[in-house]
Amino acid sequence: MNLTQIYVTKIKNHVKFSLNKTGYKMNLNKELQQLNNRLERLQKKLTAASDRKDALVAGEARKEIEQQKKKINAVQSQRERVVYKQSVDVNQMKFNRALTKQEQADLGKLKKSVKGLIVVHPLTALGRQLKIKETTGFSNTAF
Repeated sequence: MNLTQIYVTKIKNHVKFSLNKTGYKMNLNKELQQLNNRLERLQKKLTAASDRKDALVAGEARKEIEQQKKKINAVQSQRERVVYKQSVDVNQMKFNRALTKQEQADLGKLKKSVKGLIVVHPLTALGRQLKIKETTGFSNTAF
């Protein structure tokens, strides 16, 4: 049996679903991308229906677009909460300092020598939340 995917079929209820290593939880960024792709398809559908003067399809598309926008806002706020929680956890660490280019080149060695080291790049969501200007290491122990 393959550990990455387990297929479960309930013949009685005719329900099929798959479970991967991470379980049912989907990455928020992937989910947001899928929602945005669906929103774009719906907007194209609305445009095409408006061009055809098909009021029924256009009305349904407008409803679905509104629902999709609500879902997107919910996922975005959830992602912001996750990043905020991470930033609070990182800020509570006792030691932080900018990493030199040499340390950045050999992060594996640095991470082995400093237990619990978290490296934050300024262009990531966490880096923007912390408003750092250069790659910074955070740790509970001095390094």
